[in-house]
Amino acid sequence: MTQSEFRYAHHPEDAKKYTTEDLRREFLINDLFNEDKIKLVYSMYDRLIVGGIMPSTQALKLEPTDDLKAEHFLDRRELGIINVGGAGKVTVDGKVYELGNKEALYIGKGAKEVIFEKADHEQPYFYINSAPAHHTYPTKKITKNEAEIVELGEEKYANKRTINKLIVNSVLETCQLQMGMTELHPGSVWNTMPSHTHTRRMEAYFYFDLEEGQTISHFLGQPQETRHIFMQNREAVLSPEWSIHSGVGTSNYTFIWGMAGENMDYGDMDGIKTNELK
Repeated sequence: MTQSEFRYAHHPEDAKKYTTEDLRREFLINDLFNEDKIKLVYSMYDRLIVGGIMPSTQALKLEPTDDLKAEHFLDRRELGIINVGGAGKVTVDGKVYELGNKEALYIGKGAKEVIFEKADHEQPYFYINSAPAHHTYPTKKITKNEAEIVELGEEKYANKRTINKLIVNSVLETCQLQMGMTELHPGSVWNTMPSHTHTRRMEAYFYFDLEEGQTISHFLGQPQETRHIFMQNREAVLSPEWSIHSGVGTSNYTFIWGMAGENMDYGDMDGIKTNELK
């Protein structure tokens, strides 16, 4: 069973007037994982699709939603998958890819059949991002050992973190989709700080590995007009091109960042000084 939602884009002047309820309705994506269901959110921000897939008692096939007007989900799209649970399997046009915890799979445009299922008795949680594609690139599995690793931050500023670039053009070719995973070290709670914007592409954040009973405050909005959304484990949030995207937790955690847009340069960022945020 597939559950789909549609989200519009927003003008920053309008977003300034949003209540807490408005912000959560428009940008927060919760309840991503439900037993034997696929949940998809189609966003007008660079037409990125964010989704959660939880095969439990049966295999789940990725089908096109009405928004796509396509025979197959990937007729005009590419797909990135990161498993944030136990061992699972993804079958792409008959070829099986086994994905362990924090392993990724890129599927290129044109794949006809994508099936998600459990491996052994563990429960996988497949987090996905999908973006429009103009060219077919090969399907490829990426482990953390194959990722481009960057160490950032300092314990002094509580932002020491390891960035795992999994689906980026320095690791494999894609049309526009980029995905990676940032792991906060114990004692560190701030992510993407100092903050930045990049108007050439939007971003979606998915938070997980959060200790039970703890919370994360995700920041969005223009640098001098910020807002926050409190989030729980295994929730995602949309971050517009005009918005910062940063967060702080009451304990350390991991998050997946996914981007789509016209620029594939990971370093294309407009930095914001920390003491200039408002």
